[in-house]
Amino acid sequence: MTLFARAFLLIAALIVAALLASFEIYRIYEREPRSRELAQQTVSTVNLTRAALVNADPERRRQLLIELNEAEGLRVFPVTASENTEPLPDDPLLERVVEKVRRALGEDTRFAYARDGDEGFLVSFFIDEDEFWIMLPRERFELGLVGVQWLGWLAAVVVLALLGAWFIASNIARPLAAMRRAAMRLGRGQPHQPLSEQGAREIRTVASAFNRMATNLEAMERERAMVLAGISHDLRTPLSRLRLALEMSGADAQALDAMIADIEEIDAIIGQFLDFARGADEQKDEHDITEVLGELAEHYARIGKDVRLIDHPVMRFRFARMAVRRAIANLIDNALRYAGEPVEMEALARGPEVSIEVRDQGPGIPPNEVERLKRPFTRLDDSRSGHGGSGLGLAIVERTALAHGGRLELLPRAPRGLIARLSLATQ
Repeated sequence: MTLFARAFLLIAALIVAALLASFEIYRIYEREPRSRELAQQTVSTVNLTRAALVNADPERRRQLLIELNEAEGLRVFPVTASENTEPLPDDPLLERVVEKVRRALGEDTRFAYARDGDEGFLVSFFIDEDEFWIMLPRERFELGLVGVQWLGWLAAVVVLALLGAWFIASNIARPLAAMRRAAMRLGRGQPHQPLSEQGAREIRTVASAFNRMATNLEAMERERAMVLAGISHDLRTPLSRLRLALEMSGADAQALDAMIADIEEIDAIIGQFLDFARGADEQKDEHDITEVLGELAEHYARIGKDVRLIDHPVMRFRFARMAVRRAIANLIDNALRYAGEPVEMEALARGPEVSIEVRDQGPGIPPNEVERLKRPFTRLDDSRSGHGGSGLGLAIVERTALAHGGRLELLPRAPRGLIARLSLATQ
């Protein structure tokens, strides 16, 4: 779960819980005064109605009941044996009202929520031995229930709370997401784009420290590359003079060939130093990877190496042509050096990636050594490999893979050998 989602859910849950708790507290504390008010109104209405009926002229009682119904919405019925009544619903407010009304009017007071299909809040009372119902409008007693209006307001408040939580969480997560993207760009060897130093003090401090760190790393990388390239370039001149001197010295042919081979190996190592220092900063353009593999196959064929291309049509995509060519050549050279011929290479489309596989039939690499060999200046033990080298070949390939949003994998091949898979992102 992302930081934004975690922060949003926590803040939203806290706000919603606080709102629900506040609403419930309000209902609880509002219930007692409201029940007291409704009970007082009910008792007063019953007492006044009974007094009016008792003291009214019998000939005018009918007119009195009509006026009560029209003016106050009150209806009075005599209790009959055949009537059908509906009990009150379970509601804390109504329970309190019933308790207070019975305390005032007597324990024999009865209540109902409907009578013969007529809905209302019915309270019984007696005039001498006769029992009557007085029906009050139900709406007066439904305000304490959670209705559609209350739910609508609660939903609106919850939506506003969630919007506030989203705003707070996004303000927290946005700078961290920008820092994550900047760290990934640095990891791929891309130029640093300074982070915005705005927002809360802690965010500004972290962004400023990250910008300084990235700037220092870039400066160190440039200086390291400059020193490495300078040393490597300067070494090639005396090596060329040394080779020329050896060829003109008239020395024994066998010794001469051995010394020239040593010079060529040193020159190849220096070339790897230069490739490593140069990195994968080349401009990316749209190319055909199969053309690059075809050029490499022709090159190794000219120098008499058995490097076989399994040709498949692969879509064109953007990559740094020379950097990728150097990386594949390093994989092929490693295969020829440590495994011998033949070597196969193949480009395969794998969803959003293109994988270039270089396969050999050599002894392979122990699984516990794979990650270590991707680091610069690292080689297998001489007792296992039996070959020299600078230890930069796989580091160059790894750097190229990261610069293209991909990866380098060194996988065992059945029944024998190694598969060096260079994956490059196509998007």
